[in-house]
Amino acid sequence: MKVVCFKGRSNPNEIEVGLLDQGLIKVLDFLPEQAHQGLLAIIDLQAQGKRLPAVKAEVATSKIRLMAPIPRPRRNVFCVGLNYKPHAKEFTKSGFDAGKSTGAGDLPTDPIIFSKVPETVVGPFDPVRLPVAEVSTSIDYEAELAVIIGQRCKNVSKDDAMKMVWGYTIVNDVTARDWQHRHKQWHMGKSFDDFCPMGPAAVSADSVNGQDLAIRCWINGELRQDSRTSELIFDIPTLIATISAGITLQPGDIIATGTPVGVGIGFTPPKFLHAGDVVKVAIEGIGEIENKFVSV
Repeated sequence: MKVVCFKGRSNPNEIEVGLLDQGLIKVLDFLPEQAHQGLLAIIDLQAQGKRLPAVKAEVATSKIRLMAPIPRPRRNVFCVGLNYKPHAKEFTKSGFDAGKSTGAGDLPTDPIIFSKVPETVVGPFDPVRLPVAEVSTSIDYEAELAVIIGQRCKNVSKDDAMKMVWGYTIVNDVTARDWQHRHKQWHMGKSFDDFCPMGPAAVSADSVNGQDLAIRCWINGELRQDSRTSELIFDIPTLIATISAGITLQPGDIIATGTPVGVGIGFTPPKFLHAGDVVKVAIEGIGEIENKFVSV
C-alpha cells in the first residue's frame, strides 16, 4: 500500500488522502477533518480495527500537488544521529560535533536520539526556505529513511519491534551546522522552518523491506550519498526498542533513522547549500523527493 496526501483535485485548498497505484490515485472518502491529517487518518482507523472508507474518485498524480504523507505530525519527529559508520567518522572529523557525543573516530555505543519540531515538515516537491545569512550560511542535507509507527507501544523488545511499524517514507533531515555546533546540541539546528521535506508517499511495511533498501541523494544532479539501510549501525528494531523503553510511542510517530556518508560537512571545504540548489533523495520502493532551496 502506498498512501499519498495531496491538494488540488477539485479545490486548491482541500486536502485529500488516497492510495497510489502506478501514477493513479484512488481518493478515499474521508471527512475533511480526517483528510487533513493525511496518513494519520488511515493509521487511526487501522489501530481501531476499522475498515478504510470507500474510493470516491480517481485522479492522476500529474493533476494534483503532493504533500507530505503526514502534513503535520502530532508531535516531534524522532531522529537518530551518526547511524552509519562512514558518516559517523566524517562527522566527528568535521569539527562540528560540539556536543562531543563521540570521541574523534569513535562510533556511538548507543543510539543518539534528538528531534525536529512538527513545523519543519514540508512536501516532497515544495521549496525549502533558507534562513537569512545573518542567521546561518551552513545549511546541510541528510537523506534518511523514516519509520512510521502503527500502534501505541511501550518497552517493546527487539523481537517484537517490527510488529509496531506501519511503514516508511523519505525525509531530508536538513541541518544548520553552525547552530548544531554553537548550541552544543542538535535540536535547534535541525528545527528551522521547512527543514524536513517528506514524501512522496508512505509505503506500508508489507510492501518493502525497510531493513535493506537503497538510499541515494543528489545535489544539482551530482550523486553525493549512496548506501543501503542494511548498513545502519543501530537497526530499526534497536531504535524502536531504545526509544520505547522510556517513551510511549504513538500511532503515527515518525523515526528518521540517520543519514549515510556524503553530507556537505564531509567535504573540505564543506559543501553547504545555497539558493537555487536542488536536492533529490531517492529510496528504493518508496520513490523520490526533490526540493529547491530558495532565499527567504
